[in-house]
Order: sequence, then structure tokens, then C-alpha cells
Amino acid sequence: MPQVIEWKNPGPEDILWRYPNEEITWGAQLIVHEYEVAVFFRDGKAYDVFGPGRHTLTTLNLPLLTGLLSRIAGYSEKPFKATVIFVSTKVFAGKYGTRAQTTELAPLQVHGTFWFKVENPQLFVNEVVGGQKAYTTGDVNDFLRGFLNEKIIDELSHYDLLTVFTRLDETSMIVKNTILDYFRRIGLELTDLRFEGIDTTPEYRERLFWLRTGRATPEQVLRMETVKKAAEELGKSPGAALGAGMVLIPQVMTPTGPAAAPAAALVICPKCNAKIPATSKFCPECGTQLTPPAAETTKCPKCGKSVPSTSKFCPECGEKIQ
Repeated sequence: MPQVIEWKNPGPEDILWRYPNEEITWGAQLIVHEYEVAVFFRDGKAYDVFGPGRHTLTTLNLPLLTGLLSRIAGYSEKPFKATVIFVSTKVFAGKYGTRAQTTELAPLQVHGTFWFKVENPQLFVNEVVGGQKAYTTGDVNDFLRGFLNEKIIDELSHYDLLTVFTRLDETSMIVKNTILDYFRRIGLELTDLRFEGIDTTPEYRERLFWLRTGRATPEQVLRMETVKKAAEELGKSPGAALGAGMVLIPQVMTPTGPAAAPAAALVICPKCNAKIPATSKFCPECGTQLTPPAAETTKCPKCGKSVPSTSKFCPECGEKIQ
């Protein structure tokens, strides 16, 4: 009875299966079901690939492997050694989750789902099964999850906190496009990738609230956080907290830059009631003279200095004014 090589009852989540017997006889019956391919693998390299159907193994339908075997000293028509890897061509869903950080080093926790399928079975077996020693579905999932996490960490590090949370769909698409080319290089097609959850620490969540509501600029948020941290540190030193805090906090909260000029004093025009600078001599609204005329003066009979005529004594020498 000829040898039968078949993947029986694969599970819905099974990506690949390795036929356990590496002794393959010529004339063996290879049965490949729908949405499957069978890849002959030997010495770390993929050779001939079979699609769905029943195949009788001969040197004619195993040209690549036959070429290899013919170059091996001592090879004969007896059973040959090879590993048969069955690969499912269905679309599979995988999960990922990792920790990352933004440009301002805000910690992130992200998780989501990605969908993929094997597009090039020979390349997939070469790069993943052979290259990564991933001979089981669990091995493949672990490899892809680790790779995705690494790429997501790298991509999110190029964005600030506000961008990550307000443009999540766009960020997801950019990450997907970044990974697409790599997946093609290992024989896979990434059909979709989505962020399903993203969060940060309470400290940065508070910062995000102020930024998203537009109630503060990034600089103002940073000053508020600095004040908060300063207050916490000062609180650890009861003897110095009050005095130091009274000096430090106003300095922190005051924006840097040139000091604002004091507001000019205003007076009210006695005629039109307009508010005008106190240094004005005439009202710019109605022209009324604001500075009273100079008071009449007289000369001191002793020192000759001019003094107001209403003065009773000279402010210079004290002489009584008649």
C-alpha cells in the first residue's frame, strides 16, 4: 500500500503542520486539501510546492528536490529524506500588545488585532519556518507578534502624545503600510491592522485632557506640571515648604520674556467724562485744558526766591511773607 501524506482535520486556527515522517517513498500519495499547499523542505530550504489535489510523487513533479538528490553521493531510487510542510492559505487573525513611548517620552500601552495570510508559501517556509525555526502555529504567531510589537514601538516613537490619541486611525494606517513591505519579504500579506486599545499613565492622561480641550498650550501644561512636582517636593520638607513655595511658584508660573510695562494712569475729563492719560494737558476728545494755569508768585523779601503768593512763609529761608 503506498504511503499517504495528508494533513487530517486541521483546526480553524492552524497555520501550518509538519508531516512527522521524513522518510518519503517514490509513488507516495500526497493529498492536499482546498486552501492548503504542501512544501517539500530539506536542509533549511524550501523546494517543490504542491497545490490542492491528489499527487503521486515522482521525479517529474519533484524537479527541484530531484535535482538536489541527484547531486548527493550514494543517492538511489530508495526512500529519500525530506520534510513536508502543509501551509494553510486562509486569512488568520493575530493579537499584539506592547508598551511604547511618544516623542516626549510619554509611556503608552497599546494592543490590537492584525489579519494576514500566506501569499508565497515557498518564501514563507524559507524565511519563517526555516529561518526562524517556526515549525508550529504557536511559533509563527509568537514570531509575528514580536515583530509587530517591535515595529509599533518604533513607529509610535515618532509622534507626540496629542497626535497619537487624536489621529489614531491615521497612525494605524501608517504602521500598517510600514509593515506591509516586510510581510511581503517573508511571503505574507498583511490584510489589515487595527489599534483596539491605547492608554497612558494618569500623569500624561491629565496633560492630554488640557491639550485636547484647548485650555492650555503645551508650554502652559509643562509649567503646571512643574509647579505640581515642585509642590510635591517642597511638601516633603515641612520646615522649608511654605517659604520656598512662596518664592518658587510665582517664578515658575510667570511666562519667560520681557516684563510687561505697567498700565498708564488715567483721569476723567471734567467736561466730556472721557478717560484719558493723566499726563495729558488737553483732553483729546473735547480739547478742554486739563493742567491748571500756573499759580501767581511773589518774591521773598529776604532771599529773593519766587514763592506762591498764597504762602505765609518762604520755603527756602523761612522768612514771613507779608
